[in-house]
Amino acid sequence: MNSQYTKISANAEAVKEKLAKAVDVAASLSIPADIPHGDMPGDKIEIGDSHIAKAKTIFPQLVKELEKVMAGNPYSRAVVAVCGGSGVGKSEIASLLSYMLEQAGIGSYTMSGDNYPHRIPMYNDAERLHVYREGGIRRMVDDGVISSENIAKVQEWQKAEDDANKAHAETDTWFKSYLAGGRDALNNYLGTPRETDFEEVDQIMKAFKDGADKLFLKRMGRDEASLWYDGVDMSDKQVLIVEWTHGNSDYMSQVDIPVLLNSTPEETLEHRRSRNRDGKLDSPFTMLVLELEQNKLVDQAHKAKIIITKSGELISYDEFKKLYNL
Repeated sequence: MNSQYTKISANAEAVKEKLAKAVDVAASLSIPADIPHGDMPGDKIEIGDSHIAKAKTIFPQLVKELEKVMAGNPYSRAVVAVCGGSGVGKSEIASLLSYMLEQAGIGSYTMSGDNYPHRIPMYNDAERLHVYREGGIRRMVDDGVISSENIAKVQEWQKAEDDANKAHAETDTWFKSYLAGGRDALNNYLGTPRETDFEEVDQIMKAFKDGADKLFLKRMGRDEASLWYDGVDMSDKQVLIVEWTHGNSDYMSQVDIPVLLNSTPEETLEHRRSRNRDGKLDSPFTMLVLELEQNKLVDQAHKAKIIITKSGELISYDEFKKLYNL
C-alpha cells in the first residue's frame, strides 16, 4: 500500500513539473502534417493554420485548468471535452491539444464521441427523420388539421425531402402544426439517451479518472459489420480528450474541462456553404438539425471552462451571452 502511495505521489509531482513547462514547450512547437487524431473509423482531418492558431490560444488556459483538476485527482488525470457545432474544427483542435500535451510529456488520448450513438449513422439519420415526421403528423391530429388532402401534400413534400421547409406554411397555414410537432419531437431525440449511450461514455471517463490502465473503446463505422471494441492502453495517459458535439451534455457527469468552440448559426451556415463543392445547400431538415444542436450548445455553454470564437478569440460566458442576446 505504501509503495503504491509513493508511486502515485511521485507521478503527481512529475506531472506537476511537466505542466509548469507545457506552455513554453507548446509555444515553440512546429506542428507536422500527420499528427495522431481521434479514434473514429475513417475519420479524416485537415489541419490548417486557423486550427493551429486556435489550439495555441486555448492551450495556456487549458493547462491552468488541468493544473487545478489534476491536483484533485489521485492519479493526476483529467477529462477534457472539445465541443461545438458542425464544421467548427472539433477533431482538428482536439488532436492538436492532445499532440501539444504529448510533446510536453503529458500523455493524452483523443476519443470521438461519435462512436457512441445507439445506431450506425445511416440508421440514426433515418431515425431522426422518422421521429420528426411522426411528431409532425401527431401534432396535425392534435390540432385538428388532419385530412386526406393535407396528408397528400405532406407526403408529396416528404418524397421531395422538403417537409421541413417553413415556406410551405405561408400558403398552407395548417402546415405550422406539422412543423411545430416535428421540431418538438426531434428536439426531444437529438442529443438525448434515446439517440446516444451517454451512460457508457460517462463510465469510460470515470474508469479513466479512477486510474484504469486499459479501456475498451467502441468503434463504429458506417455499416452493420463495422462495429467493434479496441483495448486501449491508458497506463501512460494523464488526459482523455473527448471531441464531440455533445461533449458538454447534462447527461454526463465526468467531464472536468468543457472547451466550447463557438460558431454562430450564420458562421456555421457560411462554413457549410463553402464546403459544398457541388453548390447544393443543405436540406431544410439538415438545417433544422443544426439549429436544434446549436440551441443545445448555447443552453450548455454556462458550464464551459474555456470558450473560443470562430475568429480565435477567448471570451467569457458573459461575453458569450451578449453574442446570443441572452
